[in-house]
Amino acid sequence: MYEATTPSYGVAKRSLTFRSPDERLTRPRTVGLGAQHVVAMFGASFVAPVLVRGRCPAGPLPPPARRAPFPRSGEASGSPTRGAAQGCDPSPMPQLEQFIPPLDTVLVPPADRAVDPAPDATVHDVIARMRALDAALPAADGIAVFNRVYLAVTEEVDRRIDTGRFPDARAARTLDLRFAERYLAAVDAAEADRRPPACWRPLFQMRRHPGVRPLQFALAGINAHIGHDLALAVVDACRDLGCEPADLADEYERVGDLLVALEERVREELMPGPDLLQIADPLTHLLGSWSLERARDATWTAARALWALRRLPDVAEEFTERLDTAVGFAGRMLLTPLRD
Repeated sequence: MYEATTPSYGVAKRSLTFRSPDERLTRPRTVGLGAQHVVAMFGASFVAPVLVRGRCPAGPLPPPARRAPFPRSGEASGSPTRGAAQGCDPSPMPQLEQFIPPLDTVLVPPADRAVDPAPDATVHDVIARMRALDAALPAADGIAVFNRVYLAVTEEVDRRIDTGRFPDARAARTLDLRFAERYLAAVDAAEADRRPPACWRPLFQMRRHPGVRPLQFALAGINAHIGHDLALAVVDACRDLGCEPADLADEYERVGDLLVALEERVREELMPGPDLLQIADPLTHLLGSWSLERARDATWTAARALWALRRLPDVAEEFTERLDTAVGFAGRMLLTPLRD
């Protein structure tokens, strides 16, 4: 043990005591520290919930709404929030409302409003829908930025399927179609004033924020689509094809390699030039915290876990919700507004 004195700087000096790792506190101090911990845990476990509940109508919490563990594309994702069930307002933060498009904003032309594409829909139908969406949205809209990126991916996948680059063309088309349907279902939900999955909400909320750069919009959409939608699309495709996730590993890897190559091109094209270093520097640090390759590996693990849990609906449902929430949290980080 040794003592040190802090500089005064016009105030009374304070003496600090440092202890080496092998020293122990005295018994009275140990008891006092333990009592402090008990009080803190009591406040967090009992007092805080009582104070928070006071903001909502009194009464017991309702049982959680039940839903299918793996919702098909186009179905409502997630159960009602606890606050909504008790009458609390679950709407986004007020400061984000100015960046959310009004309800009469046309996201998709009327001819393309189907929430769940027909079972015999093709990749060409999905491409036509995304092209119509691109024509309907302003170029600077965050959804439009991601849509252009994803349209390029889908067109390239379709071209490679037609040229025989995928060993199992049927499996590749099924996975690609189910994958795209998840994104289009989120667009339909937002257009119909329904809450899209949590992974997509940050992008829809921040799509008009002037402090968010196009590269952030693009990567936030990729994060939502890869981190959440792709795992569920693998499960959907396995159901359609009557196979196991391992049977789709080759198609998954080929699509993933294409996405990684596209991500590199997107970063190069959308990163501000050297004349905007005051923007590029914080943007580089922010986006350097996320990797598509790591997200792709985690998604494959999540898809296998969801498939293994298909006979445990309650566990699978909770796993899906946690995955959705975690990916949404990462998306919110990627969309951190930057100063001009």
